[in-house]
Amino acid sequence: MAHLTASVEYGMHSLLWLTTANGAPVSSRDLAEFQGISPSFLAKIFAKLEKAGIVDATEGVRGGYLLARKPEEISFLEIVDAIEGRKPLFDCQDIRGRCTLFGDDPPDWAMHGTCSIHAVMLRAEKAMREELARQSLAELAQAVGRKAPPSFAGKVQGWLNERISNRTQRSDAAARS
Repeated sequence: MAHLTASVEYGMHSLLWLTTANGAPVSSRDLAEFQGISPSFLAKIFAKLEKAGIVDATEGVRGGYLLARKPEEISFLEIVDAIEGRKPLFDCQDIRGRCTLFGDDPPDWAMHGTCSIHAVMLRAEKAMREELARQSLAELAQAVGRKAPPSFAGKVQGWLNERISNRTQRSDAAARS
């Protein structure tokens, strides 16, 4: 879990919108447009989320992504690990053994046990992972729901429904041609 990239933020936002989709699949292209980002960028994120079992894909004109489980069962940690991979927060280089005073043979006292800096980073990573594991996608949706005006969820749903309707109309017209 080195540096968390923007992919995590966009993935979280996209999953948040899936919690408001009332069981209707939402295309990653529509979610990308909704957030003002590249559809190919978001498609890569969704491929990782699907592989991790966080979302399921459906085919067809009305296809898209659905949450694979209830939002209460999806933790921030699962999302982060799915998108970023399980990378350590800190990659210790054992610099302690390279002190010029040691030459090519660092003493045992300098190299014994876990590096003190690495130990702090391991504790920080453990605390971070525990906190991410405690937070669910449902809690995120509730927090946004409390903050946003009541009409916002309806506006989001209306926008997404319009996209689905437009895709369906285009597909129907192409089929008639």
